[in-house]
Amino acid sequence: MNAQSTYTPAPENLEARKWFQDAKFGMFIHWGLYSLLSDGEWVMNNRKIPVKDYERLTTFFNPVDFNPAEWVALAKAAGMKYITITSKHHDGFALYDSKVSDYDIVDRTHYKKDILKMLAEECQKQGIKLFFYHSHLDWHHPDYFPTGMTGAGLGRPESGDFNKYLDYMDAQLTELLTNYGPIGGIWFDGWWDQKTKGRETKIDWRLGKTYSLIHKLQPAALIGNNHHVLPFAGEDFQMFEKDLPGQNTSGFSEDQQVGQLPLEMCETMNGAWGFNINDRHYKSTRQLVQLLVNNAGHNANLLLNIGPMPSGKIQPEFMKTLQEMGEWTKANGETIYGTRGGPIPPRDWGVTTQKGNKIYVHILNWKDKTLALPSVDKKIKSAMLFSDKSKVVFSQKADALILTLPKIDENAHDTIVELEW
Repeated sequence: MNAQSTYTPAPENLEARKWFQDAKFGMFIHWGLYSLLSDGEWVMNNRKIPVKDYERLTTFFNPVDFNPAEWVALAKAAGMKYITITSKHHDGFALYDSKVSDYDIVDRTHYKKDILKMLAEECQKQGIKLFFYHSHLDWHHPDYFPTGMTGAGLGRPESGDFNKYLDYMDAQLTELLTNYGPIGGIWFDGWWDQKTKGRETKIDWRLGKTYSLIHKLQPAALIGNNHHVLPFAGEDFQMFEKDLPGQNTSGFSEDQQVGQLPLEMCETMNGAWGFNINDRHYKSTRQLVQLLVNNAGHNANLLLNIGPMPSGKIQPEFMKTLQEMGEWTKANGETIYGTRGGPIPPRDWGVTTQKGNKIYVHILNWKDKTLALPSVDKKIKSAMLFSDKSKVVFSQKADALILTLPKIDENAHDTIVELEW
């Protein structure tokens, strides 16, 4: 294929992978010109807005209420350990001061400030790692040709030099990895626009060259690609869009299997990635806490998305839910952070996580006092509720571990039993 045939991660990269698996919880941010139209990040494609007309949005994008300190503080308060923000989405507009294009927030808008520079400085100040989402796909650049499965009817040229476009993309990645301090990683998206079948595309994406460039500039930076297939050589983590690893309820993962790299699931807090004023399908705090727990039980991180408003403000509904999630992570984070998937595979009732000599049984959907689990290969010495350390009666047999719970709080997002061996 078009990626490195061999790839040996640097020691710094392996250390970063462990940090990533320990982190468990991150904030995804989709923000750009599209937020002005309040109809999600695909509005240019969905409404078939020609490039020349879409460019006019730069006149109106002036996010004077953007406060990076508040954004990062909100992520920290929720218990998130890293932020992944769109440096360039499919519409081609950059949220930073690119020198290889003037189609960016500094050169084209009245705002004139480098959003990513401000956010990077604040992340370093508050101890949050910063990742950049960067789109392979580009509905704006004239050399993105052939145009792929999306972006039809946008008035783009009927010809172009794809290698010239890839040179442009690599030049922007070089800017991002040289001018913004240590970067947690690059989160690619859009490879699927040229997909034919399985792991094949119509063009050579030169993944090997791009990945080698990134690892040369910042060896610790992790590369992930939302291509919905098994990872290619040169990638450092595997993501799943709107699905737990191994599932395909979204329809995106038909050709995707769970690989051997660190795992991450991305999901929205309502139904949209970018700001959509008509999307009121907000997921409850309970749903999102349980999603975080389920991901940990699947040995994966949760990257939870917000789509800020065009002014730079974050929707109050998102802020309230994230603050409530923060209350839960503050009380129960020990059972999530630094853990790996536990010895009992995920079930309808919940999941398990494990750290050291402790197994955490996360009971998400069970109303009875007795819960029969498959056997574990360790001799359990004690069992207690994590919340108040009250004793949980248990019996361990060759083929089962049976827990008798002292009480079930049906209002709890997660009833956690701590087992020690």
